[in-house]
Amino acid sequence: MRTLISTAFVSLDGVVEAPGGEPGYRNSGWTFKDIEFLPEAFDIKGREQKEATAMLLGRTSYQAFSPVWPDMEDFADYKEMPKYVVSTTLTEDDLVANWGETTILRSLDEVAALKETEGGPIIVHGSAALNRSLSDAGLIDRYHLLVFPLLLGAGKRLFSTSDKDTQKLKLVEHEAYANGLQKNVFDVVR
Repeated sequence: MRTLISTAFVSLDGVVEAPGGEPGYRNSGWTFKDIEFLPEAFDIKGREQKEATAMLLGRTSYQAFSPVWPDMEDFADYKEMPKYVVSTTLTEDDLVANWGETTILRSLDEVAALKETEGGPIIVHGSAALNRSLSDAGLIDRYHLLVFPLLLGAGKRLFSTSDKDTQKLKLVEHEAYANGLQKNVFDVVR
């Protein structure tokens, strides 16, 4: 069984919306405004590219990343990696040609089936709505969270507000940095 890893930049109050400056959100770009950049806090991002063998995205994140990431040196390891996009509306014609093999999945059942295949870890970037659905369905195995010392208030959240049974997590790696960021890696306890 493959490991499904959710990776996110998240505010202390759980917001994941528009960390990189995406338009339409009041606090857009919160990961680099008024936060001192410390390269060591982001080491996990390079490690993720080396360890992951596939990427899973929701439609909105795919449409945001696919025009930009294929040509970015910072994301070179993701270029040829197989990608899976969970969407009920995307068609093959909506996929970009310069970002490696991309497969459209139509349901969480198809994600569960993908996890049953041979291969290494699958990384989920962005994709707030997909992350909430995957978590509620019990499909996420690990969280890589870079927690920013900010309270953003309104915004898309990483975790849903569904009334569900407790999901226990085990902290397997953590570090605090001089700029207030915290790295927290949690395994989901089954």
